[in-house]
Amino acid sequence: MPQEPPAGPTPGPDADLTGRAGPDEPAEPASVDAPADAPVESAYDLLQRGHALMRRRHNAQAAVVLERASRLEPGKGSILEALARARFNAGQHGAALETFAALLEVDPSSPYAHYGLGRCLRNLGRHGEAGTHLRLAAALAPASPLYRSALAGITGPARPETPATQERRTGREDEEPVGDG
Repeated sequence: MPQEPPAGPTPGPDADLTGRAGPDEPAEPASVDAPADAPVESAYDLLQRGHALMRRRHNAQAAVVLERASRLEPGKGSILEALARARFNAGQHGAALETFAALLEVDPSSPYAHYGLGRCLRNLGRHGEAGTHLRLAAALAPASPLYRSALAGITGPARPETPATQERRTGREDEEPVGDG
């Protein structure tokens, strides 16, 4: 009994192990879940969809859409900024940290990237590193009350020491605090 050929297209003799076509064969479509006649979304279209989702506070969904935009336009600052913001607002602080760091590689003088990176670091408990980036954000945009307030949140306003805070700091009520004078 003769064997029937396998269903579907058969890779040609020049195809590699993944089934990709050789140099003389046409490549198959990259995505099988989208119809061949479906319109291809541009990075701009995806960026606009991501912004719309963030306005409706659907940050996790926005991050998914913006990741697709980022794959289409890697290293594009506007997409990285929106993606980092969506990830941060979705509570994905580790992923947001990576994205803000990538944004700083594109634009090292971006105050918003330093601000976002500082906020991520603070949320991850890395306060020393957070302070560095929040100080940079405040220095790069000194008129921004947002950056100044974030920096104050990490460093805190200077408060006079009370006997109770001296005791907590030293552990002993009768011990004199070490001072400069």
